[in-house]
Amino acid sequence: MVNKKEAILKVLGEVVDPWMKTDYLTARMAKVSEDGESVTIELGYPAKSVKEDIQNQVVKALEAAGLQAKVEVEQKIIAHAVQRTLKVLPNVKNIIAVSSGKGGVGKSTVAANVALALAAEGAKVGVLDADIYGPSQPMMLGALGRPMTNDGQNMNPIESLGLEINSIGFLIDPDEPMIWRGPLVAQALTQLLTLTNWHDLDYLVIDMPPGTGDIQLTLSQTVPVTGAIVVTTPQDIALLDAKKGLRMFQKVNVPILGLVENMSVFVCPQCGHVEHIFGEGGAKRMSETYHVDVLGQLPLDAGIRKEADSGAPTVVSSPDSLAGKIYREIALKAAAAIAKTAKDMSLKMPSVRVENN
Repeated sequence: MVNKKEAILKVLGEVVDPWMKTDYLTARMAKVSEDGESVTIELGYPAKSVKEDIQNQVVKALEAAGLQAKVEVEQKIIAHAVQRTLKVLPNVKNIIAVSSGKGGVGKSTVAANVALALAAEGAKVGVLDADIYGPSQPMMLGALGRPMTNDGQNMNPIESLGLEINSIGFLIDPDEPMIWRGPLVAQALTQLLTLTNWHDLDYLVIDMPPGTGDIQLTLSQTVPVTGAIVVTTPQDIALLDAKKGLRMFQKVNVPILGLVENMSVFVCPQCGHVEHIFGEGGAKRMSETYHVDVLGQLPLDAGIRKEADSGAPTVVSSPDSLAGKIYREIALKAAAAIAKTAKDMSLKMPSVRVENN
């Protein structure tokens, strides 16, 4: 006779998580007490806004099978594997690189809003502005001041809107041009990353420099990235460059979490007319060609630009707007995609010692 615990586990093996698209048994997120009276779902991604829906989904599935148990949903975000030659950073569990093949597609705005959305869902999040030539995160996130140091070597991040932030923009005059060559830029970025006192972050979102040149390649090879988000517009020229960025990450074995199609459609606020100003279906075609997911399609909306310019991006200023909801979906899908990747086992690997007998 099947006991209650086994019956519950069988049901959980048929309940599919709405964001990870896999059942809770396969994902190893389900814990059932020996007597079958309590069930705990440990989500590998932040899910403050959807925890209740997931709890109700599990309860209904159990009731449909004639079973009852106390169901709790928790989040347990862990570190996941990075490139084989690199190690996960101390105090940073997962790094998300937000990239684009070219400038002007809204990459920095997406990076800021995704970081804020992850924080709103209950994660501890930081932002590293790696766009040395055009640092915009301090302005977008309303962050002011200069990083302080406690030991003369390491910097403390600036905190704003619930995020930990560091950027070259904090260290230079806003009107000062960065006339630096590639190797110097790569070195500066590495120092910004490794010499910042990040405080036990679940996710560090890196706003990457646009393009696929030497700087981007160096960063993708030296920074322990958990996964990358590629931002594009539907325009063929933008897609052409976005494909190069996607292929760059694939060649250095960085998982692609998905695509974000920015400025996807314009809806006239006066008459409601829909216009695909930059083309239509570009991200979908790219998704099918390279077998990656489309995380979200954002409208061309003046509000998104105004809110970013004011230092309070959409997720903070207008969380219930269409764009605000899309940013949250993008963040949840990206975090769920990370949860499906291999766990970081570097800290569990045995050390090798050689001793003289």
